[in-house]
Amino acid sequence: MLEKKIGFIGCGNMSKAIIGGLVASGQINAAQIWVYDHKPETNQAMAQQYGINAAQSAEEAAREADILFGAVKPNVILKVLKEIAGALNKETLVVSIAAGVTLDALAMALGHDRKIVRVMPNTPALVNEGMTSVTPNALVTSEESDEVLAIFNSFGKAALVPEYLIHAVVGVSGSAPAYVFMFIEAMADAAVLGGMPRAQAYQFAAQAVKGAAQMVLETGKHPGELKDMVCSPGGTTIEAVKVLEEKGFRSAVIAAMEQCMDRSQALSKS
Repeated sequence: MLEKKIGFIGCGNMSKAIIGGLVASGQINAAQIWVYDHKPETNQAMAQQYGINAAQSAEEAAREADILFGAVKPNVILKVLKEIAGALNKETLVVSIAAGVTLDALAMALGHDRKIVRVMPNTPALVNEGMTSVTPNALVTSEESDEVLAIFNSFGKAALVPEYLIHAVVGVSGSAPAYVFMFIEAMADAAVLGGMPRAQAYQFAAQAVKGAAQMVLETGKHPGELKDMVCSPGGTTIEAVKVLEEKGFRSAVIAAMEQCMDRSQALSKS
């Protein structure tokens, strides 16, 4: 059980996923959570749904929190953090979910003596299957890092990642659900071509992706070995694999992710 008070400034999809995950996992008492969104009806709805506290202002959420989540859009986060910096307790841990905003930029807004963690979750957090990178600055203790990891592990998986790898994280998990959705859609299109009803095609394609991913995570086997297990000599699967290789399936994925990572780098510089 986490004995800390947790505050949220901004309550969009990601804050909702974190709050839902925390409350459902029983990791924290709902009475220990404060939320402030610029839309008062969001705060009221969250308070009613989860029994958490609706803060009257960003300052109030900041004052109450031992761990404060900055979950507003990247273009306003630095302004918001500057405004609440004075309300923060000296020991408060600030966790930023803003994509592309560096630890250094956050420290400039909050002060260089401040404990800051930069995180990057992805949208499957909304269904308790998130993958989140956790990047603490030098002032954060290992116990505090563990607490942040525990929060994100309550609705998926989380791992410590140094900041220089953040663009790889964007490519391999932040943006990645979009490529997987395209793959599922394309597989379903082919199943429809083969006569399967559309809704059923999506179910079969999505479950195949989910099951295959689970095999990678649970067996610890190399993906190539798992692929070999499905490919019988002269069978149907190897036929499909051959066409995917001919069409540059793997090199297309690598090239796409390379551009994604380059774009991430360019955005964080601007």
